[in-house]
Amino acid sequence: MALNRRQFIQASAATAAATTLGACSGESVSIDNSLPVGPYNAKSTAEEVTEGIDLTGKTALVTGCTSGIGFETMRVLALRGAHVFGTGRTLEKAEEACAQVTGSTTPLALELSDFDSCVACAQAVAAQGSSLDMLIANAGIGTFSEFELVGGIEKIFVVNYLGHVILTMNLLPLVQNADRGRIVHVGSRMGYRTAPDEGIDFGNLRGEGEFDPYQAYGRSKLANALFSLKLSRMLDPEDTTSNVIHPGFVKTDIGRNATGIMGFLYNNAATLIQKNPAEGAATQVYVATNPLLQGVSGAYFEDCNPVKVNIPNHVFDSALADRLWDETLVMVGGYLPGTAPA
Repeated sequence: MALNRRQFIQASAATAAATTLGACSGESVSIDNSLPVGPYNAKSTAEEVTEGIDLTGKTALVTGCTSGIGFETMRVLALRGAHVFGTGRTLEKAEEACAQVTGSTTPLALELSDFDSCVACAQAVAAQGSSLDMLIANAGIGTFSEFELVGGIEKIFVVNYLGHVILTMNLLPLVQNADRGRIVHVGSRMGYRTAPDEGIDFGNLRGEGEFDPYQAYGRSKLANALFSLKLSRMLDPEDTTSNVIHPGFVKTDIGRNATGIMGFLYNNAATLIQKNPAEGAATQVYVATNPLLQGVSGAYFEDCNPVKVNIPNHVFDSALADRLWDETLVMVGGYLPGTAPA
């Protein structure tokens, strides 16, 4: 039976999802014992990895705090004493989420597809203090949407990558002002499993070629990893660190728009191996707070451990990170502060 274009894309996505779900443990990654390794694993929760850590006097910003692992990250950081700036796509949604948290929080509006909103969010944080101890770039969109351009650039790339670049670079002076500030980028193993073969297909960022939603998502998440790598080379790790994490396959509402076979896989069959939000938030909270990781920068974490990727990948490709940075400056350079590292 012949498949139309939509059916073909859904079947390809379902196959990619099944491959990814089946690879959540195994030979694709191994623990990097050249870096500090803690006692935690895939079943650890955000509360467990912060037990005994006092964050009183610390500040954090978590993007996408209104649900899922973003909400859990905000909740646990506030529980441990940090003042948390929590962002939502609207101020009302952020306020609703922050109202459910015990501790000190400030709701902020952040629409990552609107570059002016990214700059305004950073300015709102700067207006309330001179330093930021933790920046956790958590928000993002999944693959369950039609092809769309935002300002002439593919939307998943805009939201998951470019918006966070603008926010991060505008907040970077605050993180550098902190005592050993940390930046945590939420990537995904899709960044080395479903990204294009060349990693970032620069000739297809504006819809020049066929749109594959899984490649688009993988591309955006690889871009997160490459941005983290680039920042780690810009910054002194004794003062400011930048790392990327894969939270795991987490039961959140990111798959709420999935339909057909993909919807069944994501919202039914996959529930057997999904993490809950408490487990899904653990890795980013661990990397943002644990004293063991002081000075660790440019690393990639899964299940609360630094890992090496044992299959072909571009996660640690410095040359590609440099090219991506150059292309990024062309796309959004006007929104970055003039004092940003060159």
